[in-house]
Formats: sequence, C-alpha cells, structure tokens
Amino acid sequence: MLRIGLTGGIGSGKSTVADIFRVLGIPVFDADASARQLMETDAALRSAIVSLLGENAYQNGQLNRKWIADIVFNDPFRLDQLNAIVHPAAIRAGENWANSQTSAYVIKEAALFFEAGSTEGMDYIIGVYAPQHIRINRVMKRDQVSREEVMGRMKRQIQEEIKMRLCDFVILNDDQHLVIPQVLQLHEQFLQEVKEITHG
Repeated sequence: MLRIGLTGGIGSGKSTVADIFRVLGIPVFDADASARQLMETDAALRSAIVSLLGENAYQNGQLNRKWIADIVFNDPFRLDQLNAIVHPAAIRAGENWANSQTSAYVIKEAALFFEAGSTEGMDYIIGVYAPQHIRINRVMKRDQVSREEVMGRMKRQIQEEIKMRLCDFVILNDDQHLVIPQVLQLHEQFLQEVKEITHG
C-alpha cells in the first residue's frame, strides 16, 4: 500500500482535491481535523495544552479555538510549543489509521506536512498550488476575514513556491487548469505502481 501525502497552503484547495480522491474510493486522513479531535478527547493532550496556555484553552469542556488562535498566532514561540505537543500525537494517529486500511493507497491530508516533520513514511507528497492573490480571495470569502488576517496566517506557513518544490507532484488549482483530470492521472499512476509492486 502506498502512502501519499497531500498538502498546500491556506486557500490552495487541498480539501477539494482530497474530496475528489474520496469520490474515487481512496481513504483520506484529515490530519488537521484529527489534531483538533485529539485536542478535545485525549486527556494527556488536554492537560498539556492547559499547562501551556491556561484554563481558558477549554470552554464548557470544548476546545476554545478562537481564543487559542488569538494567542498562538501572535506568539510564534507559543505556537511552536503547541505544535510540539500536538503534532506527534496527530502523526501517531495517522500511522494507526493507515495501518488499518486495505486500499491500494491512502492519502494523508495536512497543511503543515513539511513544517511538522511528518513526511517520514510517505511514498510521495502531492502539493496543491494556487497563486497568492487567488488564495487570499478564497480565504477572505470562505472565512469572512480581512486580507491582513489571511496574510498573517500565510506568514506562518512555508512559502508556497518553496513548498511546491519539495513535493513530488503538483496539482494546479489556479482557475486556469481543470483539477479532476490532474487527480485522475495521479490516481491511475498510483494504481499502476501498486499493481507492478504486487505482481513483481
């Protein structure tokens, strides 16, 4: 079974690409959603987060995401500390999930693949690319936030062009290229590779 990473900067459309793989019957692990769930449900993680950020990190038993974001996104050191707590648990969850799958290949979707050091164990990494101005407009519209807020979030990720150079494949989601044919081509390529490995 191949393990494929899927990444891209905020607003690149990686979730759209992940959904296409799902339609094709490929299991997709959403690392960011898994991390949020672990922060809610894992007692050791909750305790570590409260120790780092204080009791306000949780409100009525739920993760106080807006409050946490306001703190860590304005304090790079705190953000690094939080990531150091959460990322190892999320990586372990992804490995356990992948080991339970039976498909020809699986996709692990994560925004901070390279930043979190979670590329280990992946056979390939797919990057989803869109120019910055398109990404900014998408996120402003999607999250109802200002241009400045989007730019602030982008600064915390590896520069998009550098990230794409680190990827094995790049899907262009720039409103100029059709995304589905690009995904189908990769899908067929991965299936063929697994077939060749299986049959020697």
